[in-house]
Amino acid sequence: MSTDTLLVELGTEELPPKALKSLGLAFRDGIVRGLQERQLGLGEVQWFATPRRLAVLIAEVQLQAPDQSVETLGPPLDSARDKAGNWTPAAIGFARKQGVEPDQLQSIDTPKGNRLGMRSTVKGATTSASLNDIIQGSIQQLPIPKRMRWGAGRVEFVRPVHWVVAMLGSEYRHGDILGLATGNTTRGHRFLSQGDIVLQRPEDYPAALAAANVVAGFEQRKQQIREQVEAQARAIGATAVIDDNLLDEVTGLVEWPVALTGSFEQRFLEVPAEALVSSMKEHQKYFHLVDGEGNLKPNFITVSNIESRDPTQVIAGNERVIRPRLSDAAFFFETDKKTRLDQRVEKLASVVFQQQLGTLLDKTHRVMKLAAGLADRMGAAPAPAERAALLSKTDLLTEMVLEFADMQGIAGYYYALHDGEAADVAAAIAQQYWPKFAGDRLPENPTACALGLADRLDTLVGIFGIGQPPTGSKDPFALRRASLAVLRIIVEQQLALDLRDCLELAAARYPAGVIADGTTDKVLDYMIERFRAWYEEESIPVEVFRAVSARKLSRPLDIQRRVHAVHAFTALPEAAALAAANKRVSNILDKLEASHQFGEVIASLLVEPQEKELAAQLKSLSEIAGGYLEKDEYSAALACLAGLRAPVDAFFDDVMVNAEDAALRHNRLNLLKDLRDLFLQVADISLLVVGK
Repeated sequence: MSTDTLLVELGTEELPPKALKSLGLAFRDGIVRGLQERQLGLGEVQWFATPRRLAVLIAEVQLQAPDQSVETLGPPLDSARDKAGNWTPAAIGFARKQGVEPDQLQSIDTPKGNRLGMRSTVKGATTSASLNDIIQGSIQQLPIPKRMRWGAGRVEFVRPVHWVVAMLGSEYRHGDILGLATGNTTRGHRFLSQGDIVLQRPEDYPAALAAANVVAGFEQRKQQIREQVEAQARAIGATAVIDDNLLDEVTGLVEWPVALTGSFEQRFLEVPAEALVSSMKEHQKYFHLVDGEGNLKPNFITVSNIESRDPTQVIAGNERVIRPRLSDAAFFFETDKKTRLDQRVEKLASVVFQQQLGTLLDKTHRVMKLAAGLADRMGAAPAPAERAALLSKTDLLTEMVLEFADMQGIAGYYYALHDGEAADVAAAIAQQYWPKFAGDRLPENPTACALGLADRLDTLVGIFGIGQPPTGSKDPFALRRASLAVLRIIVEQQLALDLRDCLELAAARYPAGVIADGTTDKVLDYMIERFRAWYEEESIPVEVFRAVSARKLSRPLDIQRRVHAVHAFTALPEAAALAAANKRVSNILDKLEASHQFGEVIASLLVEPQEKELAAQLKSLSEIAGGYLEKDEYSAALACLAGLRAPVDAFFDDVMVNAEDAALRHNRLNLLKDLRDLFLQVADISLLVVGK
C-alpha cells in the first residue's frame, strides 16, 4: 500500500494559554483516531501547538485502507422458504433491505446453524476523500467549554480561525474547514516574520516555521524555556523555581521564547515571600528566584515573545509593571498588621458559610470545640487547637487575602506571629488547608492536624446533614478532596482516631434540628469508600479492600494496616485454598436458619481424626494469632493462620459436615464458625479472589 505524509494546521488568533497543551494533544488524538477508525495505517505522529496554531504532522499515512469482506446475516435457512419452496416474507424482507433479489442470497454457516445471508466487499476508505471528515470530527471533539463566533458567519471555535492547512503529500485541496478552504499556506511569527509561507511538502513544516521565528513544537518550546530560565538564573548565582503549571502556561504564551532577568527593590523582601511569588506568578507569569538557602531574591525572569534589539527596554518595562503590584502587597501587609487577628473574629458573623449552616463565626465556634476534642483524643493539648481554630478564618477578612486569594492561611500565619501567638498556633493556621491536592504535604504538628481535621469534618457533616452530598458531576464544597485529606492525615500521621467517634463529635456541635438523623452513618460510609480509589492507585485489588470493609470498621489507620496485611496474605501459597475454604464455610453457615444457636465445640463429639486435628490446630493457632492481633500485627496473624490450610483441606475432604446425627452436625458447624470467626478478626477473606 502506498503512503504519504499528512499535515493539518489550524491558524488562529491567540489561543488560551492554560488550555493550549490539552487542545494540542486532543487535536492530535482526534486526527489519529479518525485515521484508525477507517483502518488507515500511519507512522510517526508529531503534534504542534503555539498561541496561533494547532497542528499535526503524520508520516507514512496509508492512502487507502484495504477492502473489507462483510457478512450480513438474515433469517435461519430452514425458515427462509415455506413448504412449497417459496421464499418466506422474512427472506424477501431481508433481501429487499440488502437491495438484491432473494435468489442472490447465500447460505452461511454459523455456530447457531445455517443462516440466509449476503457476502459483499466494502471498498476501503481513501485518506484524501476522508480527510475533511476526519479534521471536522477532531475539531468537534476538542475540549472547548465555550465556543465563539466571529464576523458574520455562524462558524464556531475557541478563537477566530484565519487559515487552514491540510496537505496529503503535495495535495492540499480538501474542502472547507471552519468556513475556510484548505490550503498549503501558513504564517510565521506575528512580529518577527513577514508574509505567507507556502509549503511544498508537509515535511517542510517545522523547518519553515523555525525560519519564520516560530518554535512550533510545544514540548520543544517548553524545554527551550526551561533551559533559558535556568541559564539566566545561573548567571546571577541563583536558582529559578520552575512550577510545571506556570511553565506550561508561559509555553502557551510565546512562539519565540527569549528569557530575560529583571529585578525589584530589596525593601519588598520584607513582605511575605508567598505574596510576592503569587504576584509575580499569577499576575505577571514571572519565574521567581531563590538563593542557596531557599530565600527569595529580588529578581525575576520573564519570557518575552520577541527578540528585541534592546532587551534592556523590555526588562525595564517589566520592572515598571511589577513594581505597583509589589507595592500593593507591601501596603496590604503593613495595613493588616495594625489589626490583631483576634480583633477580627466577631466580623466573621458578616460572612455566610452556608445559608442553612450559618456564618463563618458559627463555623468557627463549632470547629473550636471539635478541634479541642480531637486534640484531646490524639493525646495533644486542647487549648492550642482551640486557639488556632478561633483565629483560623480571620485572615479571610484581611486586605492581603482579598487581593491574593491563595494567601489564605499563609497570611494568617504571618499575622499570628506578628500578634505574638504561639508558634504551633500560627503554623496551624497556615497548615489547616494541607493537603491541598493529591500528594501534597500534611500538617506537621498535632495542633495543625486537629484543626485541619476539625474544619473538614465540620463541613462534611454539615453539608451531608442538610441533604447536599456530592453527586457524580457536582461537588461544590470539595467533599471528596476533604474526605481524602482526612484519611491521609489520620493514616500517614499515625493517628489512632475512630472516624465514627470524630463524626459524632462534629455532629454534636450543631444545634438541634440542623443535621438530619443518620448523617454520621452516611458520611462514614462515604469517607470509607474513598479508600477504594486510594488502594486502586496502590495497585491493591478491590476485593482486598472489600474483604476488610466487610468488617464495618471505622478506624482509618486500622483499616490501612488490615488492607496491607490481607494484600500480603494473598501472595502466600496457602491463600487461595483458605479463601476458597472460607467462602465454602460462609455458604454453609449463611444457609442456616436465623434461629440457629451456635455454641462451643465439644471435644467428646469430635470423632473423625481430621476434625480433631482441625480443632487442635484452631486452638493452638488462635492463641498465637491472638497475641499478634492484640498488637494490631495483622500480617503476622494471617501468616500464622496460613498454617490452617492442611487441616482445613483434610477436613473438607474427609468429614461430612451435615451428618445425620444432629449432635455431630451441630458440633461441626460450631467448629466451622470458630474457623470463620478467627479469620474475621482480620477480614472476611471469603471475598478474596486469589490467583485469578
